[in-house]
Amino acid sequence: MPRKARVVRETRETKIIVNIVLEPGDAKVSTGIGFFDHMLETLLRYMGASGSVEAVDKRGFDDHHVVEDTALTLGEAIARAIGSAGIKRFGYAIVPMDEVLVLAAVDVSGRSGAYVELPFTREEIGGLALENIHHFVSSLASAMRATIHVRAIATGNNHHLAEAAFKALGMALREALAPSAETISTKGEVRLDAS
Repeated sequence: MPRKARVVRETRETKIIVNIVLEPGDAKVSTGIGFFDHMLETLLRYMGASGSVEAVDKRGFDDHHVVEDTALTLGEAIARAIGSAGIKRFGYAIVPMDEVLVLAAVDVSGRSGAYVELPFTREEIGGLALENIHHFVSSLASAMRATIHVRAIATGNNHHLAEAAFKALGMALREALAPSAETISTKGEVRLDAS
């Protein structure tokens, strides 16, 4: 049975439409923020996911609302796509990108938390305020009900740092979301069904 979901989130500020399939394939992303599109395409590719993400910025204030609402919608879509099926639950990855090295670890446990240490030295890249990468991870973790750590081990070029972070997070999610006969827990059961 395919693990997929469609979620639409509309507010006075944005409209976000996410179609996700937790299987490799093509991913189309259009948010109006060039570098954010690049990072989301990277995330989906390294997650082993496919589908589409479309964001409409209704007010044009800045990129904050688009990033936040996209993360919330994507997180909810991932949670719905998992359903009540067993998953590995834990995943981690360490990704080098030239001089940069980033660690990401994920626990899809039903408890949300985001712990991000990415010391950017620029304000923005390609229309994306780099402070919003932390906010993206936090909003994604909240909607997925997952604990996510993303931490730079070695820093350098800001583009490399951002890209390594999204690649590492994608790889950690791919491992954590992999199907499993049961979701590991000493409690005996982890309720992940977001429907």
